[in-house]
Amino acid sequence: MPNTMLTPSVIAKEALMQLKNKLRFGKLAHRQYKKDFVKVGDTVTIRKPVKFYTADGVARVNQDVEEGNTTIVINARKHVSWKFSTHDLTLTIEEYSKRYIEPAMITLAQTIDAGGAALYRDVWNSVGTPGTTPNNYAAVAAGAQRLTEMAVPTEERKAVLNSAAFHTIAATLTTLNMPQMAMKAWGSGEIGNLAGFNTFETVNLKSHTVGTKAGAPLVNGAAQVSTYAAVKATNQQNLITDGWGLSSAVLKVGDIITIAGVFAVNPVPGEGAAGKTVMPYLQQFVVKSDVSSDGAGNATLAISPAIITSGPYQTVSVAPADNAAITVFGSASTAYPQNMLFHENAFALVTVPLEMPDGAAWKSRETDDGLSVRIVKDYDINTDEDIVRIDVLYGWKSLYPDLGCRLWG
Repeated sequence: MPNTMLTPSVIAKEALMQLKNKLRFGKLAHRQYKKDFVKVGDTVTIRKPVKFYTADGVARVNQDVEEGNTTIVINARKHVSWKFSTHDLTLTIEEYSKRYIEPAMITLAQTIDAGGAALYRDVWNSVGTPGTTPNNYAAVAAGAQRLTEMAVPTEERKAVLNSAAFHTIAATLTTLNMPQMAMKAWGSGEIGNLAGFNTFETVNLKSHTVGTKAGAPLVNGAAQVSTYAAVKATNQQNLITDGWGLSSAVLKVGDIITIAGVFAVNPVPGEGAAGKTVMPYLQQFVVKSDVSSDGAGNATLAISPAIITSGPYQTVSVAPADNAAITVFGSASTAYPQNMLFHENAFALVTVPLEMPDGAAWKSRETDDGLSVRIVKDYDINTDEDIVRIDVLYGWKSLYPDLGCRLWG
């Protein structure tokens, strides 16, 4: 029986299925599909997942954090394209997929995942030792502990590890009498539930290069605090500092710092007027933009979270003291892998449909599970070849970076 000519709809459906199967980071994050037709650089509005805090007492307390919207820039338009003959359209979909679609979707999936992995720069919670590959269950469990202490829901937690960390940890599962989990890890790049995380391997995680860290930095001025109302949109603030070296660039976006005497707090309010429970470790802050010092060693850092010392959105035990020492994680100008542990609502991947070109007769668009792809074929009269391209249009955003934790490698 002769093969049936492949149609654009059949190929688009296969492409979308392959994309879903090949995604790692993108499949684990919060996904939304927008019906708006937009272009690269346009901004769309998406629904933000609900996040509540516990109020104290009998009287009802209306919360500022309610189901609402946030904006996201659709800044990534990616495609793959290839040439083929009319004869290729008589292949079975299995043959055509193996030859063309699957390799194309692997490339697209890795590109999309890389965009999500770059959001590590928004995350301030971190565990592990810079320069040491996570090598056992305890390394992942430390991240689980940190997220629990930060009141992150235990459901829908994900972990994506680079190959070095993933396989080192997988090898230790046999010593923990978990041979089935180890076999799954070796065969599929997925460990399963480890320390409360659905754990996956990916090649698309980023490495972070620390700034030069020149000098002996200090907080310059006491009482540098914010209020929730002032930083509601960004959860970040400026911190005035001095004591840096004269290097023009001392910190990089994504660097993590701590401030002497400024401890983390559990986000859940304490009893009565006691405030929030102070944790036995310093609050970590992430640097939101590259920092250069002036000729006198002064620099203003944009940091997140904002320093809030009281109320339901308290983030720290106390305000930084004047001349409090600042410590930067990692060695100067050194790159460290950033494994990621997170609740799915920490990050959002939003895809939007691409308009269908009027001049192409052979075309299709498929959407499912928060993803959308478009396929178009045309004939090149100059080369006497048929050309097909598959396009995706999307954007990434950190929704709740406090629901994530970096695991240094």
